[in-house]
Amino acid sequence: MKLNVFDDIVVPIHSRDGSPKVIGDTARLREVVLCPPSYLAPVPCCSVTREKLRDGFQTDTELAGRQHRVLQRALERFGVQCHVIPAAPDMPDLSFTRDVAATTPWGLVLLNPAMPHRSIEVEHFSAAIERISGVPARRITDGFIEGGDVCVARPGLLIVGVSGDRTDQRGADAFARLFREQSWEVITYRFDPHFLHLDTIFCMLDDATALACTDVLDNGFLDQLEDRGIKVIPVSYKEARRLGCNVVSIDGKTIFTSDREPRVAEALRQSGYRVETFDISEFSACGGGIHCLTMPLARG
Repeated sequence: MKLNVFDDIVVPIHSRDGSPKVIGDTARLREVVLCPPSYLAPVPCCSVTREKLRDGFQTDTELAGRQHRVLQRALERFGVQCHVIPAAPDMPDLSFTRDVAATTPWGLVLLNPAMPHRSIEVEHFSAAIERISGVPARRITDGFIEGGDVCVARPGLLIVGVSGDRTDQRGADAFARLFREQSWEVITYRFDPHFLHLDTIFCMLDDATALACTDVLDNGFLDQLEDRGIKVIPVSYKEARRLGCNVVSIDGKTIFTSDREPRVAEALRQSGYRVETFDISEFSACGGGIHCLTMPLARG
């Protein structure tokens, strides 16, 4: 079994069958799946992109490519191995690799996106990942579920967002079953589909802290977090609309976020995090942020 040392603790980052694993969304990021934005285009299936299209937005794929390469180089600088899968002309959202798969403590799970233009990504992604890892992934076929609604909050706690549009209850239950069978606690949070995915209004920063759009998250969910010792750094509705809540924790200490939300970045710094900011304007106009662009293949 391959081992890595982090914070003086030896942590296995591959499962017994050799497949990569993720023990929590803020454990040390070791491997990530990216896809270049060669065919990135705005698809009017979320409120952010519909608004941008109304205002005349058109994707600049050359600029998007430069922004994506900057992000990849930064990940590599922090020791993250980047696996780049090929783009495809009929898959304009494939750069948002987070949504078609999720890596669990027991290996990779292919998800079941609700939107037709995203559901066709799964076979493409599966073939690419099997070439990378050599291990076939299990697949969710019951209901709909997308990775932006999956939060492996920390060992023992899974949070799944259910909007009814991109992830429904059947899909959430099918995915959560694997965790419940291993005695994990599962929180299912229902929210309005206006917000597309859970990761546009909630992202974990470390095992006990989250970035959260408290303007829209209901008090019951916030109480559940508090009961489990998770404090929140608040993000406003307007900031969340600009993907200010959609961040990636590299190791529970270093946060990658958009450069368009300086107040959020400063709040993170004031809370003791090291913050790296990036121009991802071409992607945010298409409805996705840094969290969406990075599908963790191994954490731990």
